[in-house]
Amino acid sequence: MKIKTVRLAHTAFNEEQYPKDNLPQIVIVGRSNVGKSTLINTVLNRKNLARTSSRPGKTRGINFYLINNNFYLVDLPGYGYAEVSKEMKKQWAKNIETFLNTSKNLRHGLFLLDIRRTPNEDDFLMINWFRYRNLPFTVVLTKADKVNKAEIAKAVDDICKIFNITKEDVIVFSSLQKLGVLQVIAIFDKYT
Repeated sequence: MKIKTVRLAHTAFNEEQYPKDNLPQIVIVGRSNVGKSTLINTVLNRKNLARTSSRPGKTRGINFYLINNNFYLVDLPGYGYAEVSKEMKKQWAKNIETFLNTSKNLRHGLFLLDIRRTPNEDDFLMINWFRYRNLPFTVVLTKADKVNKAEIAKAVDDICKIFNITKEDVIVFSSLQKLGVLQVIAIFDKYT
């Protein structure tokens, strides 16, 4: 797939603001500061489409990026960010849960994990949700440039064992090295 056009079509804070056109959707989920915005900018070859920040929690609404007028890449707020109020965390969780449980156009999930981190309870909840909904998903191990080749291989093996998935279900990603970009685009091709 060649990415020809990209635009932020909608930012939704409630269900009424979701797109109504029934185009396929690929959702990106993960903890705060895992690199969702960086992945979006890198894969779509746009510098500042998704806002990146050294401070986690920048994405607060659900962002719908319209790709080639053909499908949406849906960026959900990161979960697990400790420096916001409990009320804000509850609102983000409600927004994420509402979207995941009501969208009838989800085709695939890109589940991002920092390659240097061990999955936590929230990560397992997300994986279990994908399985419960029978939604295909791929684990994307981000920030691969921060570790060496042996550590990458070990991280892939560990994630496969922890989540009971195969190596084909894992993409190793680095925005600096452009590692994993073509594999993510292949998912766009397959599911849209």
